Amino acid sequence: MDEPERMPIYPDDVFTITAQGRHELNQGSTSLPVHELELLVMLDGKHTAKEICQRLPWLEEWEVVDLIPKLMRKGFAAKASIAEQDDLDFSYFFDAEKTVPTAELLAQTDIEAEAGITTLQRDGYYVSITCQNNRPSPPPGKTVFTILAVEDDPNILMLLTQVLKMEGYQVRTAANRAEVLLALRHQPSPDLVLLDVKLPDANGFDILERMKQHPVLSNIPVIILTGEANRESVSRGLALGADGYITKPFDIAILRKGIKNVLGIPDAITPPGR
Repeated sequence: MDEPERMPIYPDDVFTITAQGRHELNQGSTSLPVHELELLVMLDGKHTAKEICQRLPWLEEWEVVDLIPKLMRKGFAAKASIAEQDDLDFSYFFDAEKTVPTAELLAQTDIEAEAGITTLQRDGYYVSITCQNNRPSPPPGKTVFTILAVEDDPNILMLLTQVLKMEGYQVRTAANRAEVLLALRHQPSPDLVLLDVKLPDANGFDILERMKQHPVLSNIPVIILTGEANRESVSRGLALGADGYITKPFDIAILRKGIKNVLGIPDAITPPGR
């Protein structure tokens, strides 16, 4: 059998994420390059190679064809089986002793399908990933890290503030566009931004894009912390330069780990200044 990296990739081939790959998306940190991470997020939805190219238009087709085998070689992705492609057990249709499905059985199947859709809409798509810090380690003399939490829900903002202060961080908060601008202009600049996507008068993706185009703000790492829980949004955030994407409801321990990961603070110790 050919090794995964030599396997030809065809437009209609369906790929899916493995259990190892799903763990990579939810452990709080990853060493995967950003394009591999974007692709892994899409593979969690069991798409064809052609669909992936359409959903990630910022990647060239040859890049997708090159990245899929790399993820397979790392054990994060695999070709989907027939049953996985449609979430069905096809063995029924190949059993000669089985009769043709009855109207009652088909009706029950429709009910179960609708229930599955409802569950997906309720549960959403949850992921907790941050990219490993590729910036210089914090200077030895740095004793305090400042985090800007952008969140319009007062209850979540209060929780974030309490958790971050308990971890020894200085905290700035913002709940709308004007407050975000004020907090970013305040010197010194924050060491990290936790950014919600849905704000009353602004879109977090737009804020992220403008930050990454700014000569000074572009160096501030950003973790998107939001209820915008779908694969396209996760991929979009990573493509715009986010250092992580954590969907709500979030695990506090995972958030702590992700922040340290992005700031380059060893997870085994508390941040300086605590």
